[in-house]
Amino acid sequence: MHDVTLPPTLAQLAQQRWQQLYDTNPIETDLARLLAMSDFAFKVLQQNPMLGDWLLDELQMQSRDVPNPLPEDLSSLDEQSCFRLLRKYRQRYWLKVMWLDLVKGNDIADSIHYVSQLSEGLIDAANQWAFAQTVKQCGTPLDSKGNALPMLVLGMGKLGGGELNFSSDIDLIFCYPHNVNTQGGRKSIEAQVFYTKVAQKLIAALNQVTVDGQVFRVDMRLRPFGDSGPLVMSLSAMEDYYQDQGREWERYAMLKARLLGKANAYWPVFYQMMRPFVYRRYIDFSVIESLRKMKHMIAQEVRRKGLINNIKLGAGGIREVEFIVQALQMIRGGRDTSLQTSSLLAALSQLDALEVIPHEAVCSLRESYLYLRKIEQYLQAFDDQQTQTLPENEVCQTRLQVLMQKPDYQRCLECIQSTMTKIRDEFAQVIGDEPFEQTAFDEAFTYVWLEGDTQQLAGKLNTAQIEPWHNALQSFKEALTKRQMGARGADILDKLIPCLLYQAAEQELVAEELTSVLNIIAMIASRTAYLELLYENQGALKQLVYLCSHSLWIAEHIAKYPILLDELLDPAALYKPLPLNAYKLEIRQYFLRIEQHDLEQQMEALRQFKQAHQLRIAAADATDVLSIMKVSDHLTALAEAIIEQAVNLAWQQMIARYGQPEGCDEQTKGFAVIAYGKAGGWELGYDSDLDLVFVHNSDGDSYTQGEKCIPARQFYLKLAQRLMHLFNTRTASGILYELDTRLRPEGNSGLLAINLESFYQYQLQQAWTWEHQALVRARMVLGEQSMYERFGQIRTAILRQSRDCKELADNVVSMREKMRTHLSKDSNDAFDLKQGLGGMTDIEFLAQFLVLNFAANNALLTEHTDNVRILAHAKELAILDDEEQRVLTQAYCFFREQYHKQSLNRQGKCVSWDTQLAQLSAQVAAIFKRHLGDLVK
Repeated sequence: MHDVTLPPTLAQLAQQRWQQLYDTNPIETDLARLLAMSDFAFKVLQQNPMLGDWLLDELQMQSRDVPNPLPEDLSSLDEQSCFRLLRKYRQRYWLKVMWLDLVKGNDIADSIHYVSQLSEGLIDAANQWAFAQTVKQCGTPLDSKGNALPMLVLGMGKLGGGELNFSSDIDLIFCYPHNVNTQGGRKSIEAQVFYTKVAQKLIAALNQVTVDGQVFRVDMRLRPFGDSGPLVMSLSAMEDYYQDQGREWERYAMLKARLLGKANAYWPVFYQMMRPFVYRRYIDFSVIESLRKMKHMIAQEVRRKGLINNIKLGAGGIREVEFIVQALQMIRGGRDTSLQTSSLLAALSQLDALEVIPHEAVCSLRESYLYLRKIEQYLQAFDDQQTQTLPENEVCQTRLQVLMQKPDYQRCLECIQSTMTKIRDEFAQVIGDEPFEQTAFDEAFTYVWLEGDTQQLAGKLNTAQIEPWHNALQSFKEALTKRQMGARGADILDKLIPCLLYQAAEQELVAEELTSVLNIIAMIASRTAYLELLYENQGALKQLVYLCSHSLWIAEHIAKYPILLDELLDPAALYKPLPLNAYKLEIRQYFLRIEQHDLEQQMEALRQFKQAHQLRIAAADATDVLSIMKVSDHLTALAEAIIEQAVNLAWQQMIARYGQPEGCDEQTKGFAVIAYGKAGGWELGYDSDLDLVFVHNSDGDSYTQGEKCIPARQFYLKLAQRLMHLFNTRTASGILYELDTRLRPEGNSGLLAINLESFYQYQLQQAWTWEHQALVRARMVLGEQSMYERFGQIRTAILRQSRDCKELADNVVSMREKMRTHLSKDSNDAFDLKQGLGGMTDIEFLAQFLVLNFAANNALLTEHTDNVRILAHAKELAILDDEEQRVLTQAYCFFREQYHKQSLNRQGKCVSWDTQLAQLSAQVAAIFKRHLGDLVK
């Protein structure tokens, strides 16, 4: 509550006005204060002095109720009565807001929210009245169930954000659900005509000036096509407009859009329709340049109109806070759906929670914004005028001084200027004038790009690299001629490439590495948003150059999937993969943002999640943050999380169609996934296939419980087919994983999903030796506990069967030689790390032979599926001696590491011979022969 004694000027004004209204009644201090502080309050109380008693009702003033401005029976309410009720309502409740602000010192966040609620109530009442009146004349547009189709009213700007000023204009857009003719009137009319009549009546009810004044100044210029467009459009016509013709400033405007009144079935349809237009799925830096241009145009307008002392549009004003928050919403809102809000204060809180803006900066912005909004509210409450300009007349200056509790008006100005300076500093950080200080790098790089003068690189680059760099740039320029680029894209590219060359020179890239970076730029050249992302965020550009210099796989991966550029924005996360046990939780959290029934979006989300986390793993791998063993652990944990999520998605789709199998639910699906090969052995690489087998525990008699019931076995077969679709379908983001199910019983001719006991019988009676070898590296990666346990029993039982040693060795060696003949790329010049003599596959086959040959008497050999631990157990059991186990383990890890590095740099599986390779491969071949060779002679 303000308890400052009024200065003489205002005290005298309060005395005069009190005498005019209340004559000889004793002065009520607070009421007299209001009369002095607001000319508008004086005018309202002149018309109805009894409202003074209402203001003094403490309980009423504490309430934030929003009663209906109009009676329930709207059809019998004539225009004159409606207009009068709406205007009297506004006078009464805006008087209350003045009382709260100017007398009681109300919190400004509460005041602007309350004004917005009251305004929404007025607009909704006017809409309902206008609809009822038009129905009386023209009949009703009805849906297929006979329900009236309402007109949707969209509040824009501060109204949409729930942040209206005391005297704001209101920006509205109208639309309606479907094009249907009216029914029940004297004459049926088209929907467009009907809703246009409703819209015209609504606007008149609010905008028209009568003897009782005006409710709101209504602005319709934000609608599609502006003043030249129809007053109201159908949802489908509106969707076509924004898809085909929506401009950047309209995205910015639509960010604040909010439907008003009582929610109905068409609200979700509207929001779902507009969301892709406003929020891009990728992190979208294109808005920065657009907002800069908008800010520049506003600044020009401020100068042209001579708007000085404007706390909204001036430097550091309210508009700049809005730009900061809304720019970050549009940049990140497609990925972080918590930012998809029309409320500035709610968005600011989310930017704080997401750590997009430092907490201290968020607090400063919130405090500064609300401070200026409070000043704005005061200025407008003085006489119900829409103004953000500081007053020039002495009375209003004194009022502001009293409300701000300052000793003089000059101190008021100093506080306001200090607040606006803080905002200006934050605005420069986010929006800025130029994102890269030209002094940060030598202009030589601009000459190199624009003039092709690579001699400017002398002294900045190894001399031997100047010519190769020149050739790389020439090839890049030729590649650009095949890309379609607009003027904006070309302009950004001319700014970006010198920055890129500077970073490349700083990091001493050779021409081959520079080419890999330029290939990415060539791939995204026609997608200006990505160029802007790199130009606007020099840290992301630096990370791109750094990673491409370490890994060709990363460069090619980003070139193929440019959405991964978003991941470069946070280096702290980029080089720090999730903990192994966190991938499943992370993907579940990630999918909470995805529309549950949008299959296409779900498939894209699976792929983008995989690509983003593979990039993090690769970044940590390429920079030696992770060891080779840890890299495979992470890639395998990532794959398992994706398998689980894909099964959950496929399950939901299947039960929606057929219902759940009898006795099953979300946690107990009766379905399991067995991983073989690299996935089973925790040895996945970046481009590895997934060898999977699907099993279930359904008997032959159970059915699903849906309306369209089918046998449970058929349900699981369809579930497996749906999984194949989710994984193998090529979308804009490629395939998820190449899914290989040929290791299932009967191979390609077998059922895609088989009963677990049938799986056991097949392994027991029909499986070949190579299938038992494969089972050594098999483990269940998804399924309920009982199925995990049963699979463990089956695997152990099969692996621990007694086998004829010589027959087993013959089968293993025969299969190995067959593979070597068809797959090995060994030569005198290069060693095939995988299939070569003494390579990784020899070690894997030897480990599998040891398990199958000795597990009958040594259960320890069946405990693990990875080769390193199998070899360790073989040593513990004295099947291998210490030296054999050491050599095999060292060779296996060394070969895998080399294979991994080759993969990261796209250099295939063959490496040039050196002393270490020759020695290790010879030792492995000797050990393999020692354990298997004599048996097959």
